[in-house]
Amino acid sequence: MKYAFYPGCAVHHSSKEYGESCRAISKALDVELAEIPDWSCCGAIDAVYSYRPLSSIALVARDLALVEKMGMDVVTLCSACYYTLNRTNKLLKENSELKNKVDAALSSAGLSYSGNVRVRHFLEALITDVGLQRIKERVKTPLTALNVASYYGCFLVRPQYLTSFDDPEHPKSLDDLAEALGASKVEYYGKIRCCGASLQITDEKVMLEMSKKILLSAKDAGANCIITACPLCHFNLDAKQKAIESKFDVKIDLPILHFTQLVGLAFAIPPKDLGLDKNFVVPNKILLQYARSVA
Repeated sequence: MKYAFYPGCAVHHSSKEYGESCRAISKALDVELAEIPDWSCCGAIDAVYSYRPLSSIALVARDLALVEKMGMDVVTLCSACYYTLNRTNKLLKENSELKNKVDAALSSAGLSYSGNVRVRHFLEALITDVGLQRIKERVKTPLTALNVASYYGCFLVRPQYLTSFDDPEHPKSLDDLAEALGASKVEYYGKIRCCGASLQITDEKVMLEMSKKILLSAKDAGANCIITACPLCHFNLDAKQKAIESKFDVKIDLPILHFTQLVGLAFAIPPKDLGLDKNFVVPNKILLQYARSVA
């Protein structure tokens, strides 16, 4: 299996460990990821779209045009990028006037886009194309001691008219993946609630409150880690966890793993190759368990 790979800005810079762990497990599963040459930022959902929608759509259409030349599906690790790429694809298919304007912009760069690209989140490709059975067969270290809370966030499974690989209100793809790795899934009310996303920039107090509720609901339900499928969600729950503890005078100490890191541990890939040394909340107990199981 081979896919065009759109890393996006966060995975390319602030969440490099997400990309590292993705490539590590892809290699173990014989999945080839071909990074899109000269890809550009997707515009970060509404950062550009809100005040220059045509520029935003043309920006994403450029990436889609580059993928179309590669002749394969495109996968991304970022739920926000996944949404933005999908939204642009849909708009260009349904709005001929918009398509004409974007075509003119692309032609000035020597590009064209016919609308033949299928946009997918890497999790979907993992579940749908690789399959849980094949993943189970690659497990070398069953994660039987882990109670995993899967966090889906806003854009992985919603809106349903763009993302249809999982149920928008009761998703289970991450839970199924955790169980395939030998872990136990944790049911908790915060799994599809918003973490505050980019409010960390405009109103951090609100973001900290929203993320706190997710973290505490998972911990109170018995989780000893949370897995995410978006670098932005991971940042709020992981990098901002100390700030949450300080502001609300609570002790959380709950490791937040990219789902690819969890898969990598079950595949017995060395923690450093999964970028686990870059996580803010160091998963000491999880790594100790891993060390004992592979000893």
